[in-house]
Amino acid sequence: MNTRNDSIVCVTGASAGIGRAAAESFAREGARVIMMARRKEKLEQAARDVAHATGADILVRDVDVTDRDAVTHVFAALPDAWRDIDVLINNAGKALGLSPGYATTPEHLDGMLDTNVKGLLHVTGAVLPGMLERNRGHVINVGSTAGHWVYPGGTVYCATKHAVRALNEGLKMDVHGTAVRVTAVSPGLVETEFSLVRFEGDEEQASKVYANMTPLRAEDVADAMLWAATRPPHVNISEILMMCVDQSHAAMVHRHA
Repeated sequence: MNTRNDSIVCVTGASAGIGRAAAESFAREGARVIMMARRKEKLEQAARDVAHATGADILVRDVDVTDRDAVTHVFAALPDAWRDIDVLINNAGKALGLSPGYATTPEHLDGMLDTNVKGLLHVTGAVLPGMLERNRGHVINVGSTAGHWVYPGGTVYCATKHAVRALNEGLKMDVHGTAVRVTAVSPGLVETEFSLVRFEGDEEQASKVYANMTPLRAEDVADAMLWAATRPPHVNISEILMMCVDQSHAAMVHRHA
């Protein structure tokens, strides 16, 4: 990616957390940013905040990545000036509950599989053909340490993030021989809405995840994405696996007294 004003970056799950931070990070470098998410009102506020902070040109599209037809339509209907996407950031994703794999509810199972795996494929399928046609572009997939290690209560979520890791590796093979780049950025504990969503709005339970330790910030992950995207064109960063100092493994976290 270059940082000219005509560079276009598309971020899914951009209404909060890592997606919102990524949109601002790339906007500050001069990119025009398409911010996408399900929650229209929250997305529009995030876009206003990013535009105010950066002065960048922001395009907002509310879409549920689990709806393949809706994804196809929203990308097909982009204004001509916004169609040549240089960087796609597949950030939309979620964890739901901490049940054993066999006891995961159908709603939680479908929610994680449809968003984390199918959603990534729906969006990539809509954007990648244009990158291949232009012989340039960069797909950045948000993975997780859960794509490397499994932890109790995370069976299904970890399976989806292992799938993201496999899709990332396979996607690079799919574009072999072209100038399109593929990267996974895989963070550990990041203090965002992630745990609040996992525990269905239970703020007390969510806060315990980050208690007495210093987790990554969404901005830290966004910085890693920007670094990967701004390497020289011949350099492909396959994956960035990152954790805060207080975390050494998926379930190994140092809690300060």
